[in-house]
Amino acid sequence: MVLKAFTPGIRAELPFLMPTVAGTVRQGALTTFVYSHLAGATRSVEELSAGSNELAQEIGSALGAIHDLPHSLVSKADLPSYTPNEFRQRRLNELDQAATTGKIPSVLLRRWEHALEDVSLWRFNPCVVHGDLHEDNLLVEGQRVTAVTGWTDLRIGDPADDIAWLVASNEQGFVDAVLRHYTSARRDSPDNHLLRRAALSAEFALAQFLVKGVASGDQGMISEAEEMLSSLAGDIVEHGGQPISVEPLPQPAGTAAGAETGQGNGFTVTPIPCDAPGGAGRGEAIPAVHVMPIPAGGATPTTDSAPAVAPSDDSLGQAVRPEADMPSEKRSDQDVPAIASSEKDRGDHDGSHAYPSVGGAGTADDTSTAALKIVDLKTF
Repeated sequence: MVLKAFTPGIRAELPFLMPTVAGTVRQGALTTFVYSHLAGATRSVEELSAGSNELAQEIGSALGAIHDLPHSLVSKADLPSYTPNEFRQRRLNELDQAATTGKIPSVLLRRWEHALEDVSLWRFNPCVVHGDLHEDNLLVEGQRVTAVTGWTDLRIGDPADDIAWLVASNEQGFVDAVLRHYTSARRDSPDNHLLRRAALSAEFALAQFLVKGVASGDQGMISEAEEMLSSLAGDIVEHGGQPISVEPLPQPAGTAAGAETGQGNGFTVTPIPCDAPGGAGRGEAIPAVHVMPIPAGGATPTTDSAPAVAPSDDSLGQAVRPEADMPSEKRSDQDVPAIASSEKDRGDHDGSHAYPSVGGAGTADDTSTAALKIVDLKTF
């Protein structure tokens, strides 16, 4: 059905040959199609990448000719046609389906979802695409592309899909040469993010392979897909991978720039961004709780000298150990004046409500070894 859409006039403009149905044979309920012979043979990506600049030009010209085919070719054959947003939404749906398998590494799910939600990446002019273009559908003889086969998935969509197989090559010089000739062969200039979407399509093909294996119950295919996905995830974690989105991928929660978490002496310090009451500028971080050790000898500590720490549950229990739990001789050795926080520091900002004191802090007979200064988390 697809091949019938290619009229003799359209075929004459292509720089390569296409399969032609020479005849059909009926065998009961089946129909066998006989195709004309096409010269040339398939080559691996490595063999193509090792080819000359002339071969790179041939591949680039073939890609350009396919993408410049008239849209009417697809519409008259009643084949699929997608706008950029429809194509992006289709990929999002496929990502959701792949995620339900529970076999996609989280680093890949997050990476692909971010790229698919980056709207600026998906601004391109849809064109006629082969839909299943890769080295197995290119027939090469010498340094020429003689024919292109496998037209089953012809549609109007993203031209990056036909370049995905190419960007997986390790020979960057060959890839650049192909894309240079492709750009010069196109009537319309390719968009700026073509290679990013091509890299995304190449990565996402592994998820599509996994879904196909799960749907068919092929355990061998599933295991192979899992191995390739795990290898890709490891490479991205270690090396970063090819850029596939325009907007930078946000850092996971808890690792944002400017956030500091320190640990030591049984305390965990977690700064909270706000304006400090002491005149600190906006954006600086102060802890939610100040622990003010009371030095021996009755010296009065100041707020400026108090270490800023938020004690863990265990260390807090030691710092404000109840007097009843201490031996009497130990209590008498540690009898030092406690420093009472002001009502404004311990209560609301207007000083009208005071927080309950901890362990009797602020009273004349207080024997605790630390006073807690509670700072409201609201912005001052």
